[in-house]
Amino acid sequence: LYTFSTENWERPITEVNALMSLLVSTIKKELPTMMKNNVKLLTIGDTESLPVDCKAELKEALDTTKGNDGLNLTLALSYSGKWELIDAAKKIATDVANGDLNVNQLNEGVFHSYLNASFLPPVDLMIRTGGDHRISNFMLWHLAYAELFIFDDLLWPDFRREHLYEAIIDYQSTERRFGKTGEQIKNIK
Repeated sequence: LYTFSTENWERPITEVNALMSLLVSTIKKELPTMMKNNVKLLTIGDTESLPVDCKAELKEALDTTKGNDGLNLTLALSYSGKWELIDAAKKIATDVANGDLNVNQLNEGVFHSYLNASFLPPVDLMIRTGGDHRISNFMLWHLAYAELFIFDDLLWPDFRREHLYEAIIDYQSTERRFGKTGEQIKNIK
């Protein structure tokens, strides 16, 4: 999952549009490789806020790869965790007001179904580079029980296969408790 967000930026809109255009043109350039490797392109985020030409090219790439059933590549575009939660709350409020949802039916599963990224599985492992020890408003709901692996002295452009292996090996040694204590996990087994 790769992220690119324009939310809360202090940059001029022309710079943001230029960056989004660069991203979409890169996607277009990579489209033959995605097709060759059976990669399905998906997005999360407020893609309606993208510039019109970017939306059109992005839609073309999404439509072109929609039949692929290999790897899913999900881009977070104009995305933030807070935006996703507020957007879900608005949709729920609308459905309750329209009588399509009884507020007493609301539980974790129902709430999850209203999330923009509801089609994604929960995040198991989040890898941070550059020494950041925070989730930075990213997938707040989905990271509830994720394990964090932090590279303090490694920046994203320098991230290589061996770093991914290091994070996975560390993850494999982690006891996944999903909000329970180690003792509670032992009693379940």
